[in-house]
Amino acid sequence: MEVLIIANNKNELPVNEQIKVDELMVIGPNGEQMGLKKLNDALTLANYAGLDLVLMNGNSAPAVAKIMDYNKYKYERQKKLKEAQKKQRETNKEIKEYRLSVVIDIHDFETRVKNAKDYLLKGHKIKGFIRFKGRQLAHPELGRDVLNKFAMSLSECAEIEVEPKMDGKTMYIILAPSKK
Repeated sequence: MEVLIIANNKNELPVNEQIKVDELMVIGPNGEQMGLKKLNDALTLANYAGLDLVLMNGNSAPAVAKIMDYNKYKYERQKKLKEAQKKQRETNKEIKEYRLSVVIDIHDFETRVKNAKDYLLKGHKIKGFIRFKGRQLAHPELGRDVLNKFAMSLSECAEIEVEPKMDGKTMYIILAPSKK
């Protein structure tokens, strides 16, 4: 006997009168098994306890329902989800890219250094890169000097993760926040 269970929202479980199963295995509010019960008997037990009957698993051989405070359950589940998302954001730090040039002006350079420092202090990684144009390709050492100067300017709050490396017409360096 396969029963299709439909809840209001895809994340919500069927509660009380939304349950459309004849017999179910009932679990009490303290986690004790109360045995196989008819739906009406289980609803009466839940009413008597002043709680909700929540269908936890409708696809098992006897459907499983638990007597609990459903609003409290939803609140705690939402709280755990937010905490998990927060931890995931902390582990997935971004790499912020800063475009430099072989002929970059000193003020532009200082502005990029200042912005990169703020980003590093937040715990993110920095990728500084230079895209060579025309005859600049003949002198990659000039680009390497700019990237090394960028790294030296940020040395108090960053350490070099990837040394300046050429990739096609682009040279890049990756800096990570220092462990200090």
